[in-house]
Formats: sequence, structure tokens, C-alpha cells
Amino acid sequence: MKEHIVAAEDNEIRLDRWFKRHFALITHGHLEKMLRKGDVKLNGKKAKASDRLVEGNVITMREQAEGIDPGRQSAPRKSESVKPKAEDIEMLRASVLYKDEDVIVINKPPGLAVQGGTKVSKSVDSMLDSLRFDAKERPKLVHRLDRDTSGVLVLARSAKAATRLMKAFTSKEAEKTYWALIKGVPDIFQGKIDLPLAKQEDGDVEKVSIDKENGKKAVTFYRVIDKLSNKIAWVELMPITGRTHQLRVHMAAIGYPILCDGKYGGRESFVDGMEISRKLHLHARRLVIPGMLDVTAELPKHMQDSWDSLGLSIEE
Repeated sequence: MKEHIVAAEDNEIRLDRWFKRHFALITHGHLEKMLRKGDVKLNGKKAKASDRLVEGNVITMREQAEGIDPGRQSAPRKSESVKPKAEDIEMLRASVLYKDEDVIVINKPPGLAVQGGTKVSKSVDSMLDSLRFDAKERPKLVHRLDRDTSGVLVLARSAKAATRLMKAFTSKEAEKTYWALIKGVPDIFQGKIDLPLAKQEDGDVEKVSIDKENGKKAVTFYRVIDKLSNKIAWVELMPITGRTHQLRVHMAAIGYPILCDGKYGGRESFVDGMEISRKLHLHARRLVIPGMLDVTAELPKHMQDSWDSLGLSIEE
């Protein structure tokens, strides 16, 4: 049996919806069959498709259940059945920032998805076997970063460590700090953004928006570290909650979108006439879990190049 821990962004959704998100090729009928046979369990017990999930729940799936390998997002899709390339495995191993008997921390490159899904053939999850090192089990994902967001990503090396880490994230014990470049400079150099968020799905397209009536509470603190005239600011972002795309939506909502975030900032998030990469400028810089972790990740190349081009000094 393989374990999958329910992440914050999947809190309160139905079990069948979770499968649609993460194992798109498993039909509802096939899922019902797996549930009847006990090939899928929720927290060690038989489950129903309509069961509501809670962050931290453990979904277990039998490997190769009816020919489907949950670790590879349903084997029938050719793009998913291809083994990871040697250069990708080498890249992932080179990204390791910290390792002990409980955790592995990597500096996730921008553009690499954390988990597989529709139209995703390469992900951290698909290459976790390469990060076993001396452990018997493959590491477990306990939180996520957006595909285009780089930085600190923590993996648990045991079920016990996974439980400890999930508790840290759900109890807000984990202190997360992000760096970003934003379009424009806020009049108030530090503040709190408290705007509820809700997901909107249109087929395979998922987008998050401000929804004051039905949205879930989302809180972000921000601080301007430096600025370039009134065009660009370097900000430190500290999310208190962990909603999907929270930082991107919050900054766009107050009128200062993260640089090159076309999805939420549109054309206004880009700057013309400057030698700046057109990739998203958002990086999970530091993660602190008191008594357990304190890890900092260097900027990815495209962001470091932008800092250099703008004359911003990273010395803190």
C-alpha cells in the first residue's frame, strides 16, 4: 500500500474529487470498484467516494490496483510511464539542502511540478525514489509549492516524521517566508492582507479568486525590503494560512502583482524596457519549524539575474 497525505489545498473536498485532481485517469466507476475491494482506504479504514477529506488524512492505495500505479498517476498514459531521465534525477539530488533521518529539504527549481496530473509528465513525486538514499521507504510529500514557484520543499522520510510535519503546517507552527518582486511600490511598506479565497474550476483549469461571501480565510503579511523607483519592489511575504495561489492572488488583489504572474496579474505584471526574465518571481526563501528545521534556499538563476540587473543586494 502507498500512502498519500491530504494537503491543505485539498481540505474538505470529497474523496472522489481528490482522485479527479490527482489521478485523472481513474474513472469514477473504477474508483468505486477499488473502494469496494478495499484497495483504497482512508485513515486505515474502508471509505466511500463521498467522504470529506481533512488536511492530514492518510489515503492508502494498493500498488498496481487493477493495473494502476498510484505513484505514477495512472500507468496507462504513455507520458507518465516513462522513467525519469538521468539528468532530471541528478538535478533533483543536487537540489537537496538538508537531510537527516527524518526529513529531506530540497530547493525546488521553478517549472517543476510537485505532483503529477493532467498534462504533467515530470514531477517531484515521480522522482521521489531517487531520494530514498539509505531509507527503506520513498520520502513523502507533506506540502506543496506552485509549479512556477521555487524554493524550500520539505519531504518526510517516515510516517512519524510526516505526522510531525503535517501538525506543524496545520497548527501554523511552521514559519514560511517568501521573497518576491512585485510591480509597483505599496504606499504602506508593511501590512496585513486578510482576504478570503475560493477556487474556481473550469474543466482542467483551476483559478483562485477573492470571495468575501463563500471563500476560506486567507491571511498574508508583507514587508517591503527594497524598491526601484516606483516601478518594482522587493518584498518579503509571510503567509499565515496556506491556500492555493494565496500570495499571487493577494498581491494582485491589492494592486501590486508579483512580477511576471500573467495568470493573476495579467499584462500589468510585466515590465518593459528592462532585462528581466519573464518567469514568475516568487521564491520560498526560508522555512522554520522550531526545534526541528531552519532552512534557507538560494534564489533560482532567473531571479538572481533580476536582482543583479536591478542592483538589489541580497546581503541581509
